[in-house]
Amino acid sequence: MSLKSVMKPLDCSCSKIVGFSTILVTLIAAVFHHLENLESTDVTFPRMTNDMKTLEENFRQKNKSCFILGASGETGKELLKEIVSRQIFSRITLIGRRQLTFEDKAYENVIQEVVDFEKLDDYAAAFQGHDIGYCCLGTTKAKAGTEGFIRVDHDYVLKSAQLAKDGGCSHFNLESSRGADKNSGFLYLRVKGEVEADIGELGFERYSIFRPAVLMVDRQESRPAEWLARKFLAPVSYFFPTALSIPIKSLVRAMVVNTLIEGEKKVEIIENKAIYNLGKIAEK
Repeated sequence: MSLKSVMKPLDCSCSKIVGFSTILVTLIAAVFHHLENLESTDVTFPRMTNDMKTLEENFRQKNKSCFILGASGETGKELLKEIVSRQIFSRITLIGRRQLTFEDKAYENVIQEVVDFEKLDDYAAAFQGHDIGYCCLGTTKAKAGTEGFIRVDHDYVLKSAQLAKDGGCSHFNLESSRGADKNSGFLYLRVKGEVEADIGELGFERYSIFRPAVLMVDRQESRPAEWLARKFLAPVSYFFPTALSIPIKSLVRAMVVNTLIEGEKKVEIIENKAIYNLGKIAEK
């Protein structure tokens, strides 16, 4: 048997494998491209007529105050860092269940209100006198159980929003989740959708809902499933940044930029791709 006769079927097999791989990669790329463009593009933002420095200075002159719920979590922590570095608020208050420690002197004027979320009515004063509220409060079913998850992500969040509204807050920002739907069959997405809707009934002058996909962040808290997801999503996000995930920096920057820009709607739902695009403005 000649070498040529042996190599011929091998060449055919290799060609089939290469062909199949090409088709598979193309199909996967098409799926991710579809996911990138699946979300509604109804949300539009006013055209930027000023750069970030001008927007920040104009906002700073309004002498606004804010509070952050959940500043001990990853999003809240990054949001606080972003807000402090930009120096856009005259007063920043953290509302949480424990006192946080900061070594950086930039945080020395940050006010902290320690509350018992099971008795929030007793701490109504902590929610008074803030113009803008950011809610990054949340837990997981794995950590708190079903009842605990509902209590934190719905009950605590809603009660905090009610107290903030009663205390004079005009703009409430909620970190929710992609796919949030009060009619969902999945507990996590249903609870997120329910609290979105319930806060909407409170009638804030402006209510901004952020629905990020999987957050790309190295959590201090151990969450093995999320760790594996991030390892898988890291290369995907390089080519398709909003298909399945989003950097946490993009989320907090979007929250800040959205605050600086006058909103056109009383209630705005900002999906993952819009969050990413809005966050890019802060980099200019």
